[in-house]
Amino acid sequence: MTAEQIAGWDAELSALTGSLGLLFNRPEPRVVFAQFIEGLLAELPRKNGWTLSERAGHVTADRMQWLLNGSVWDADRLRDEVRDYVVSHLGDPDASLVIDDTQAQKKGTKSVGVAFQHCGLTGDVRNCQTMVMLTYAAPAGHAFIDRRLHLPGEWTADRERCREAGVPDRVGFATRPELAIAMLEQALVAAVPFTRVLTDAGYGRDPQLRAWCHERAVPYVFGVPADLSLDGPPGKSRHPAVKRADDLLHYAKARDQWERRSCGNGAKGERLYGWTAFAVEVKDEESADTFTHWLMLRRSLHPNRRGKDGQLHRGIAYFLVHAPETATVSEIIARADGRWQIEEDNELNKQLVGLAQYQVRKWTPWHRHVTACMPATAFLTIQRAAIPDPEHAPEPGKGSNPDESEAAG
Repeated sequence: MTAEQIAGWDAELSALTGSLGLLFNRPEPRVVFAQFIEGLLAELPRKNGWTLSERAGHVTADRMQWLLNGSVWDADRLRDEVRDYVVSHLGDPDASLVIDDTQAQKKGTKSVGVAFQHCGLTGDVRNCQTMVMLTYAAPAGHAFIDRRLHLPGEWTADRERCREAGVPDRVGFATRPELAIAMLEQALVAAVPFTRVLTDAGYGRDPQLRAWCHERAVPYVFGVPADLSLDGPPGKSRHPAVKRADDLLHYAKARDQWERRSCGNGAKGERLYGWTAFAVEVKDEESADTFTHWLMLRRSLHPNRRGKDGQLHRGIAYFLVHAPETATVSEIIARADGRWQIEEDNELNKQLVGLAQYQVRKWTPWHRHVTACMPATAFLTIQRAAIPDPEHAPEPGKGSNPDESEAAG
């Protein structure tokens, strides 16, 4: 990266925060908002009202806290602006919408939505808040474009508690998959270009989310549990009937036709697995017209999980695919495991811009902080996407051949 590119980033960030000034009716919050976003991107040990205020040269944290708690502006409008910003720079018909949730561990009982619930960070039950996130994952990059705070039933059943936390009376209980559907609906209304929806088994097991995709002819690749009900063949001698997803493991081992594919680069190099696929019918569910269902099995290349017999076995994961009849198995496999992109966004937003480091308790400030993190990381993604790839840059004095460049990619 050159000094000119770094200087250009500063100008681009000023242009972005300046364009978002339309959120505010007064100049003072516009200035503080720009300082807030710049502070989220700065090298600070923590990103909270005090550290952001100190960096901005404020004597107290009052102005930063007022931005989140008291000033007049709409976090949903900011979300829409960020979504449009991401799509305008990264938009691609072959993009994916990726669903996942992440948690912020909190103490006490006052923070909106906090409860003892499953925490993906630790793998157990913790006192935390759960936020359902939606990533736009395109070939050029990926970034959050929407978010929802999950309110457990113990919250929505206690309307006085909700009012104390600033939760609007119109907000009732919704499961995490229902929150995901609301975000997908919003993306469709906004005409966000995408080809498929991706998520893990926590959401993929939900029949309501699958039905939403079937009704709208939306392709998907969903992680599913091993006990997903299937309407398969009744079986024959020494071959089991196929009533659930893991019944296909017998046929996969007998057929032994696994395709090795990379699911992208991880911390230890490429994520390589063996894949195989079966056309299936899901019990009590119909695919969209001209669509079909596939059940993908993903197998680790080496034994890595200890079974009940005490021996190491290869890990198996199951993916339900809803795809056009014209799609090939290789095409499906190539798109089957792109969920890591939202995991990367969750990690990036927490480590870099303090997604979970907020010091607010109520509904509106929570949405303002979390939504303000989105343009910060989207900005980084878009700037990174604009950096030329040195491996594919043309030699000095030579033009590039678009066809050759496309083939190389």
